[in-house]
Amino acid sequence: MGGGGGSASSGAGDGKQLQLAAAGGGQAPAGKKRGRAAGDKEQNRLKRLLRNRVSAQQARERKKAYMTELEVKAKDLELRNAELEQKVSTLQNENNTLRQILKNTTAHAGKKPSGGGGKGGDGVKKHHHHFGKS
Repeated sequence: MGGGGGSASSGAGDGKQLQLAAAGGGQAPAGKKRGRAAGDKEQNRLKRLLRNRVSAQQARERKKAYMTELEVKAKDLELRNAELEQKVSTLQNENNTLRQILKNTTAHAGKKPSGGGGKGGDGVKKHHHHFGKS
């Protein structure tokens, strides 16, 4: 907003200078004033182009740094994900092993009281019944 106001005031000043020059206010001829004004416009245009070029280059550099940062972050997350997947696999294996141990322990615990009861027939029935459930 401030730049737009500055352009309008400088444009008005150029108009006044041209009017004074055309009226013969003791200054240089009007053609020379117009030439300077055109030169000033060209100089301002070149300055603006240079500022824009510098700004664009800075934006490209910021984008490149941001992309590099994202790539590093992505690699870190991929490594972390692989570590977590390995941990999940290890824990699943451990869980399955513990379940199998528990199942075997439960099956052996069921045999011990029936085998120690004295009657072989009852032990056989319980043993047979146990495998029937599985």
